Amino acid sequence: MPISLLAGDYVDDINSSTAVRTSGQQVIYEMNVGSFTQAGTFVAAQQQLDDLKTLGIDIVWLMPIYPRGTSGSPYAATNFQQTNPKYGSIDDLKAFVSRAHELGMEVWLDWVPNHTATNADWVTSHPEYYAKSGGQMIHPNNYGDVWQLDYNNAGLVDAMNDCLKFWIDQCDIDGYRCDYISSSWIPVSYWQNTIPLIKQYKAGKNITFLGEADIAQDVTRLKTAGFDYDYAWHFQGSLANYGSAGNASARLKAFANTLLDASKTVDFGRMLYLTNHDQNFNDGGRTLTKMYGENRYPLTVLAYSLYGMPMIYNGQETGGNQILDYFADTKIDWNAKDAKMCNTIRTLAALKHAVPALSDDTPVEWVTVTNNSSVLAYTRKSGDSQVLVILNMATSASNATLTGLDAGEWSLWLNSETIAQGAGRKQQTLGATQPFTLEAKGYRVYVKGNFSEEEPPAPEVYTPVLDSADEISIFFETPTPSSYSAWVWGTLGGGEAYCTNTSWPGDAMSFMGQTATGTNVYKYTITKVSEAPQYLIISKDNGNTKIYDGVDFVNHGYYVEGNATPTQVITTTGIESSFQRQNPTDSRVYTICGQLMDGRQPLRPGIYIQNGRKFIMK
Repeated sequence: MPISLLAGDYVDDINSSTAVRTSGQQVIYEMNVGSFTQAGTFVAAQQQLDDLKTLGIDIVWLMPIYPRGTSGSPYAATNFQQTNPKYGSIDDLKAFVSRAHELGMEVWLDWVPNHTATNADWVTSHPEYYAKSGGQMIHPNNYGDVWQLDYNNAGLVDAMNDCLKFWIDQCDIDGYRCDYISSSWIPVSYWQNTIPLIKQYKAGKNITFLGEADIAQDVTRLKTAGFDYDYAWHFQGSLANYGSAGNASARLKAFANTLLDASKTVDFGRMLYLTNHDQNFNDGGRTLTKMYGENRYPLTVLAYSLYGMPMIYNGQETGGNQILDYFADTKIDWNAKDAKMCNTIRTLAALKHAVPALSDDTPVEWVTVTNNSSVLAYTRKSGDSQVLVILNMATSASNATLTGLDAGEWSLWLNSETIAQGAGRKQQTLGATQPFTLEAKGYRVYVKGNFSEEEPPAPEVYTPVLDSADEISIFFETPTPSSYSAWVWGTLGGGEAYCTNTSWPGDAMSFMGQTATGTNVYKYTITKVSEAPQYLIISKDNGNTKIYDGVDFVNHGYYVEGNATPTQVITTTGIESSFQRQNPTDSRVYTICGQLMDGRQPLRPGIYIQNGRKFIMK
């Protein structure tokens, strides 16, 4: 389940506000309902909307929620006026939207105007709705699971518009993300007629249209189509090309200037992103780390603070290091936490919400950086509001001097060196010429003026401990947060694997916490055998990368990435608690490290929140 933040701070206060955000302040989240929770339903996703609100999300874009064709693709729908039965009913979706509205959030549906599944209801009930060649229906782009719709047919146009109206009537949705609008089969005139029709459909109801295309630079014929947002597709492609090895600020600045210049030619908003379902799964399966390496952190800052509406993809707040097969609705591994990424994202959202200088119509002014070609800096100013963003793309700590700054009092809202601990805010006096030292791939965001100072919380240090004296387990320490799996085997019973999941890559390891130096500790406990196995493999990226391969299994061994043998063996069992519940059958729900626990369960060491109160288990 999504990360539940454990302590309120100024970032939470800003993001939790239900104030109406303008188009230049919004953050959008692409959600696949089937992946978002273990249940994969509207009801389960609704229960996690508060977490998205705290993360700073204003708009939830739901990937297609319609019944699917035989291929399993959500973009091959069989009926545009029904929901996928695995997700729940139309009433369940309506309740999801209603709760989002209570939180001040919008819900947009993914609309697939170009085609339907080959076994869609219309194939038999309205074959005239489909384009044909030689009397045969057409597979667009050779996609064998879909048939091309024919927009020369007036009945099809009316039927599609009725479907758009249907979801407004049934569920009060707020907008549409429109798939494959660059299709040559859909005339510009369709959008020119349909978008105003739907916008005017219900008095007092604002409907927003996001088009899946880079209209500003690519599909320029759609500039007059009426979309409210397009994709900054070329910018994302440039960042992906910059990748994990990029370190030159000039190259990054050139990408940004191309985006900004293209945006001046259009009168609609633009959506910026580092990844989405296509980059993550379709394009050979690429996690954030695979695409960007450590650059994923400063590039996230760039995408949020440069221009436009930033988009977060399904589980990106965990670090985005999981490939999600959206055909099969692969579940997000919420145990694979990345506190640095999560806290960076939610702080950037708070900046977007609270600082007028980050509105879309605020120009970017590049700051002169001397004696360092890897540091990029810029300011944005609107009236009395001003932000300063500094990014170090180098692979080592860097010194840089910035000139031409607006001297005076500034507030440091985002500091890469402390953000993994949590949000903080610190006043600093900057001169017109100011030297800075930034860590490798480091970043800082300042806001001009005086604000209350807030120290980031002290890091919570995890102490390895055995849940019971007779368990069989191992611990794994790594600097890289990810989704790790353990595969263990031996001679007992014929050499079979001792994993609960006997298919590769075995069982998921549980994230336990961080060391005093900020590295991550994972644990794997065997519950099905009475004696320790002989060998161990630890892998990540769904088994694609092996950290350890066939090393000796040491019961309760503490393995550190890079060392072939354990550095210690854990012997401590259990830790006394400083917080005792009055009633052992207490059924209240507590939150620990992003996981909900029933009060009847034994509470592990950590920070708990219950009824708004904080408890520390020691």
